[in-house]
Amino acid sequence: MGPSGPPHGGGQGPTDPGQHPGPRRTPEVAVNLKKILTWLVVAFVVFYIIQAPEASAALVKRAGNALGDAAQSLSAFVGSLV
Repeated sequence: MGPSGPPHGGGQGPTDPGQHPGPRRTPEVAVNLKKILTWLVVAFVVFYIIQAPEASAALVKRAGNALGDAAQSLSAFVGSLV
């Protein structure tokens, strides 16, 4: 030990910037959480389709119409640029 104290910070916290004190989420936990949320969304969609098939079909039809309108508008815009 020198006059500046023990090497590597002497227990005053992590000296490596990659280390963090306390519990941290690991990438595996984040991936597992993402998988769980994805499966919950899929389960909800399947449940909704089974419980209200007419409403589900109407929702898909409206979404398809909206996407078609957006594509048509984008096509008209690009066509007006030429």
